[in-house]
Amino acid sequence: MIKLLFSPEAKWLWTIAMMVALFFPVRKLIWVMTVRRAIKKNSLEHIDEIEKTRLMKRAGITAGLLSFLFSLFYVSKIFPP
Repeated sequence: MIKLLFSPEAKWLWTIAMMVALFFPVRKLIWVMTVRRAIKKNSLEHIDEIEKTRLMKRAGITAGLLSFLFSLFYVSKIFPP
């Protein structure tokens, strides 16, 4: 079982595991940066909750794509075909 986990056949398992591990911190980082940018752009002190949830959804989509692509390329370097 251990031998199977560290073989090239488990490439997709490691890609998904790394994607999930990276998704939440990357989403939070992107969300904080977009909220700060929105506050600075509109010269406001705070933004409303509706805007924050909209920005969180956008950050989630971006973070999902970025973390999937990074983990795919990283794992493909570890387990070459």
